[in-house]
Amino acid sequence: MNKQLKTVAALSSILIFTACGESQKNQSVEVNTAKEVKAEKKRTADIADASFKDGMTGKIFHNYLQVKMALVNSDSDGVQKAAEELAESFGKERGEMKLIAEQIAQRDELEEQRQLFSDLTNKVTPLIEENLNGGTIYKKYCPMAFNNQGAYWLSDIEEINNPYFGDKMLRCGKIEKVIKK
Repeated sequence: MNKQLKTVAALSSILIFTACGESQKNQSVEVNTAKEVKAEKKRTADIADASFKDGMTGKIFHNYLQVKMALVNSDSDGVQKAAEELAESFGKERGEMKLIAEQIAQRDELEEQRQLFSDLTNKVTPLIEENLNGGTIYKKYCPMAFNNQGAYWLSDIEEINNPYFGDKMLRCGKIEKVIKK
């Protein structure tokens, strides 16, 4: 009987260890380093919070940001696609801005796209500023763009991501104005 109890106890131990081992294989624990936690806080703090008086302006700003990011990434094809969507956002009353967006979509040279983007920014900034209903938009300036003539762009985050130089000089620029409502 003693021998049988020892065998049952041994088999029970094997089953318990095997079951525990299986459940441990299916469990995972994710540990974030202090650097990862800080990066996550920054990322969530930079989420766009801008809202507008009308849906059209919100759509224009969203599509404008898509064009800007494609320029930051030096993605000419992405710029063309985003500019097509941006052009569709403009109504008849905004014909000049629509025309510039269409011209951006038709160009495949980044430098031409960037110059037109600068022209578009100058036209679209008053529209965005006037129709901001809540949140924050950053008007940024790169003094070195276009052979030191300088150029502006709008952003929904504080971090500098320069659309005029892309990764060549990604952080070149400064916040010229904080537009807040």
